[in-house]
Amino acid sequence: MSRATTREQIIEAADRLFYQQGYERTSFADIAEAVKISRGNFYYHFKTKDEILDAVISLRLGKTKELLTQWDTDGSDPADRIRRFIHILIVNRAKIMLYGCPVGALCSELARLDHAAKAEANRIFALFREWLERQFVLLGRKPDAGVLAMRLLARSQGVATLANAFRDEDFIRREVDEICAWLEAQHPAAP
Repeated sequence: MSRATTREQIIEAADRLFYQQGYERTSFADIAEAVKISRGNFYYHFKTKDEILDAVISLRLGKTKELLTQWDTDGSDPADRIRRFIHILIVNRAKIMLYGCPVGALCSELARLDHAAKAEANRIFALFREWLERQFVLLGRKPDAGVLAMRLLARSQGVATLANAFRDEDFIRREVDEICAWLEAQHPAAP
């Protein structure tokens, strides 16, 4: 196994474990076992858990940028692109019901720990907020685009939190339908 490949596998495993069991509860041994490498080989790539956390946050930032770029490419108009964001609750419902939102869970945990990386992790939310704000501007809602973006981000986080708490798939579907109806009402051309 090449060095880059091992490093990437460590980051991917850490990302999955931080999501499934939390940053604080995940140990070096957990990650090393998931990748099937010795702890010594593990320490060759990462000296501290914070180094791994930084790499995981960078990975998530990169994946979020790729996702937003894909939505920009695939979406036919701003409302369609925003609906793609809303429907991520449906697409990821099984994981959300088990573990919550990966971004929200990490940001909440790092804030609770008052961890130095919390601001960097919050950049993932900032990417979504800025992207949503641009979509609302394109939808013709420039004066209140920032407020609408935050409202939608907050609502989606609330749905993810309650879906995790109650493990109710019907709740997710109802909320997604209601959020989509709300979105339609935000369009200036809507009746």
